[in-house]
Amino acid sequence: MEWSIEKIRLNLKYTWKISRNSSAYKENFIVTCRLGGHAGQAEIAPNIRYNETPENIESSFESIKNELQSLNNDYAAVLKFLHETNIPNALKFGLSAAYTHAYCTSQNIDLHSHLGISKPQQAASCYTLPIMDLGEIATFYKTHQLHRFKQIKIKVNDASGIDLVKDVIALGAPTIMIDANEAWKDVEELIKFTESMQKLPVLFVEQPMPASFISEYKHLKKHSKLPIMADESVLSEPNFDEIEQQFHGVNMKLMKAGSYQNGIRILQEAKRRNMICMIGCMIETTMGIKSAWDLCSLADYADLDGCLIVDNEPYHAVYEKDGYFFEKE
Repeated sequence: MEWSIEKIRLNLKYTWKISRNSSAYKENFIVTCRLGGHAGQAEIAPNIRYNETPENIESSFESIKNELQSLNNDYAAVLKFLHETNIPNALKFGLSAAYTHAYCTSQNIDLHSHLGISKPQQAASCYTLPIMDLGEIATFYKTHQLHRFKQIKIKVNDASGIDLVKDVIALGAPTIMIDANEAWKDVEELIKFTESMQKLPVLFVEQPMPASFISEYKHLKKHSKLPIMADESVLSEPNFDEIEQQFHGVNMKLMKAGSYQNGIRILQEAKRRNMICMIGCMIETTMGIKSAWDLCSLADYADLDGCLIVDNEPYHAVYEKDGYFFEKE
């Protein structure tokens, strides 16, 4: 096996602002695995929320590269090594996915058959609005032609988000998802916020408080007027006995799960417990989005729009039409 990674800079169409940070560009990586004459590629999208930076992605890769290249082409052994190695989850995903792609190509196996899941024909996605001033919403909505999406996800950072939600509904959004990225600290204020939303077409509120607020989430789930979705609380090894007491559903992201196989496991366990399942993404090229798209048959909702704000997207592995994502023709 031969391995390499390449850093790529993704220039964004607009400043991406959420409750904890903002950015005008993103640095991701493309990892390549070669097995003889066969190659597989996958994307690595580090997230500073999980202490992942371009620098520690590169240093972590270099720290295991020699050992990784010395492994025999034993599929189970390679995945076991990556799962047990102490490296960032985004890097784990890129390495395991690139190897899986190379292995399937070398064996002439379809990816979905190999993973034991159905291949989606299409996947409806929401479109996510960054945090912005109320006066900017109408222009942004028109400029990006967001009427084509059946769901709009709104990033909010406090209870004033209700005005933002109402403005987006007035622009014609059929349904709304609210994502707070851990912005709230007062659970009682949050319960009041969900009460103010219950007559509006809001599907759920995603990760409104920090992941460490376990007892507060258990209280919130009992009293919220809207479903509460876990995002930052669900990493590679979620304790579902705890997660089920805190949330009504989970947003699984492959960059947090660390592999296709673990992402599938998380979704299937959530579904077994009758929880809402969503597949999300980071800011990624269509190579990374294609990986998430491949698992969409397992989810109730999808958030695949991370590639749509990239101004220099190079791969065109999927495309979006009328709010649906399709595999490259």
